[in-house]
Amino acid sequence: MITRHDWSLEEIQALLALPLMDLLWQAQQVHRAANPGYRVQLASLLSVKTGGCEEDCAYCPQSLHHSADVAGRPELEVEPVLERARAAREAGAQRFCMGWAWREIRDGAPFEAMLSMVRGVRELGLEACVTAGMLTDAQAARLAEAGLTAYNHNLDTSPEHYERIISTRTYQERLETLQRVRRAGITLCCGGIIGLGESPADRASLLQVLATMEPHPESVPINALVAVEGTPLEEQAPVDPLEMVRMVATARILMPHSRVRLSAGREALGREAQILCLLAGADSIFYGDTLLTTSNPAVEADRELLAAAGVVAEPLPESVPAGTRG
Repeated sequence: MITRHDWSLEEIQALLALPLMDLLWQAQQVHRAANPGYRVQLASLLSVKTGGCEEDCAYCPQSLHHSADVAGRPELEVEPVLERARAAREAGAQRFCMGWAWREIRDGAPFEAMLSMVRGVRELGLEACVTAGMLTDAQAARLAEAGLTAYNHNLDTSPEHYERIISTRTYQERLETLQRVRRAGITLCCGGIIGLGESPADRASLLQVLATMEPHPESVPINALVAVEGTPLEEQAPVDPLEMVRMVATARILMPHSRVRLSAGREALGREAQILCLLAGADSIFYGDTLLTTSNPAVEADRELLAAAGVVAEPLPESVPAGTRG
C-alpha cells in the first residue's frame, strides 16, 4: 500500500463528495489492508486541570473568556491520577490520556507533576498521551525522556476558517508546537472538529494539512462539536452523523496507517452511526468517562458496541516502549 503525502485539495474534496457507498467501499479496502482483523484501541481521557484557560476557542467551556468556564475544580495530584490510570487499565484501556486546560506548559511544580504522571502511567504498561497547549523544545525533550508516547495538539479546523474560531493563538503556532513534539521523538495526536460552521472546503483543507505532513500524525482524532451553553457556538446545529462517517472514511483513505480516533461527540452519534464509523476506518475510541471503573455503565455499553460490530479491542501489552505507534 502506497502512503502519499502529496494529496491535493481537489482530490480530497472529490473523496468527501463521493456517494457514501463508494466512499465506504474505498475506505474499507484501505482499512482492511492496513488493519487486518479490525482491532480497535481503547483510550481513556482524564482532565487533570480543568477550566480557566487563557485561550478563547469558541467551542470550549474551559475558556475563561466564556460564561461556560468550568473552572473551580482543583488540579489533580499525581497519585489520584495514577489511580484512575490503574482503573482504566483494569477496564481494558491501552492508552491513558491526560489533559491540562493551559495555553502553554509552564515550568515548575505542575510540570514536574506532569512528568511524574507520565512515568507512572508508563510503568503501568499503558501508552501515555498529554494535551497541555504549547510547549518549548526543552519541555518536549523532558516529556520524551519521561516516556511520553504521544502529545495531543489538534488543529481544530482549516487554516481558512481558523480565525473565526480562535484569536488567542495562530495556526502557525499550532504547527510549530507539532514540530517541537516531532523533534523530541514523541508521536503526534492531531486532528480536528467538525460542526464549527465550516464549509465542506474547510473540512477538505483541514484533512489536507494533516495528510501532507510527513510522516502523518500517528493518531488523528475526529471530533464533532458538542455545543455547550455559554460558548459562542452554543447555537450550532448538531452534526449529521453521516458527516462524521464521511470524515472518518476520508481520513482513513488519506492516512492509511494512522489511528483514526472517534473522539468528542461520539455519544451523540448513536449505535449504528458509531458502527458505520468503525466500518469506515475508525480504529480507536475514547472509552468510558473521567471516573472510569470496571463497573462503569459507559464501559459496558462500549464493550457491547464493539461486540455488536464484531471488532476486537487491542490487547494490553506487558510493556509499551516509549515512541511506539501512536
